[in-house]
Amino acid sequence: MATLDKVAVDITVVLGTTSMPIHQVLRLGRGAILELESSEEDPVRILANNLPVAEGTVVVNGNRIAVEVARLLPRPADMR
Repeated sequence: MATLDKVAVDITVVLGTTSMPIHQVLRLGRGAILELESSEEDPVRILANNLPVAEGTVVVNGNRIAVEVARLLPRPADMR
């Protein structure tokens, strides 16, 4: 088990997506607000090293934000 202590995994939570022209992206500054194509009730995607592994929901408790895992996704056949 000691060998797993040194394995790094990047976890990403995708809240939503949007599309915009590159000239708008270049004009974005600090504090810019992007409107996403999802609502706060929609499930979020959870990625491990850019691979989808689960879906979850956003949970707000006071000033803390967390993601609750609702469903694990099946692994692709080539990853078993």
